[in-house]
Amino acid sequence: MGYTIDTVNIPPEIKKCIIVFAPHTSLSDFLIGWMALKEMGVKTTFVMKKEAFFFPVKYIFKAMGAIPIDRQHGARFPEFAAELIKSQDEIAFLISPEGTRKRVERWKRGFYKTAQLANIPLVLGYLDYRSKRGGVGPAMYITGDYDKDLETIQSYYFGMYGLNKGQFNLEDKPYAHPEWLKK
Repeated sequence: MGYTIDTVNIPPEIKKCIIVFAPHTSLSDFLIGWMALKEMGVKTTFVMKKEAFFFPVKYIFKAMGAIPIDRQHGARFPEFAAELIKSQDEIAFLISPEGTRKRVERWKRGFYKTAQLANIPLVLGYLDYRSKRGGVGPAMYITGDYDKDLETIQSYYFGMYGLNKGQFNLEDKPYAHPEWLKK
């Protein structure tokens, strides 16, 4: 599909993590990002609204690692996800902090709270339409200072684009990875 997969893999000592996935402006962002992770050998688990789990696609979603979730219990998502993570020996839990494919000015805190509750690192995953690159970047252990950590996390995504231009709140920031534009 014309993408370059950066082969920065999750360090082998990290058996459990949350992969922060951004930008997420379309279903294509997710599918291409998921395929890039699969190509890198990363088996992911993620949640989807339970309404999407209907015959026959529910079998495809489950094979991809999807778990249905009732959005009415969204406030309890971090606790649900942390318990799921704790119950596994190895897991790469994929979360889009935007929480939707529409433009949002503020990311949801669930990914951060989940990492706190499960006591696991965040790994910064991306798919950038501008540079046609995707993969995973650095692992980050959170400090407990949400605002400071979020600033660090979001700066990694500055200037990246999803499929739908204008839908990612960080695309108008100075590009964080100018060396990519030269390749």
